[in-house]
Amino acid sequence: MTTTLKKLSASVLVLAVTFSFGTSSAFANGVISEHVNNLQAHIGEYTEEVHWLEEKFGSVVDAYEKDSKNVDTDALIEYWEEVDFHSAIETQYVPVYASIWQGIYGIKMGIENGKSVEDVRAEQTKLNQALWQALGAVKLASQYQKQGLVAKVQTTEVEPTTAPEVIDDIKKRLDRVVAKSAEQLTEVATTLVHDTYLQRFEGVEGALIELDADLVEDLEKDFNVTLPQAITGGKGVEAVRGVVETMQTKLDRARSLLVEAEKSRKDVF
Repeated sequence: MTTTLKKLSASVLVLAVTFSFGTSSAFANGVISEHVNNLQAHIGEYTEEVHWLEEKFGSVVDAYEKDSKNVDTDALIEYWEEVDFHSAIETQYVPVYASIWQGIYGIKMGIENGKSVEDVRAEQTKLNQALWQALGAVKLASQYQKQGLVAKVQTTEVEPTTAPEVIDDIKKRLDRVVAKSAEQLTEVATTLVHDTYLQRFEGVEGALIELDADLVEDLEKDFNVTLPQAITGGKGVEAVRGVVETMQTKLDRARSLLVEAEKSRKDVF
């Protein structure tokens, strides 16, 4: 197994576990169908859909090459939202899900802004790569499901009950922020950041202040200034992803502190 595949495997497992405790409201494209809880039975279908998407996305770029003035770029989004594979990757591996949206909009904006066919083809290539990476992630997730390593994707809200679980939920929500930014849903992404701060981070803030006040101050600035500015500043999803990755590192530190504090408390009693 290559280093890249090992990293992908570990990431998929972590995110699959996280999403098992997610909420239906976290997904913007309607109720998630039951097929996401039986991935193995649908791998063939997902594979066919990836081939179909490659063909359809390619046809839009082909149309642009033939007649740059009359291309329905909205069809790119319609094709993506039509397939079941959409929700399969959305529930299993958000980073690649965001990359797919980024690729879709790379083609869409390239066409609408009159970029060269070569530039648009380059975006198409990146999108195709993201689609196949996503299929690989779903295949890995299907194996974890088969082995019973992850629970079912929940369709009703399950609140985190411990401080470390709250941090896990915050990290999952921040992944969603990147995805929503990739979808160019700026207001949705900004609202999600605000709600995550109020509904999750403030719940563990008091305990964290006692452990590392500077870390709390940094995260407060990230939630209230740095990340919202990245979302609304027009610098693209990579800027948002960069801020989120930095926050994830800080949140990992916060989680470790909370776990250790909980362990110390139990040892005392």
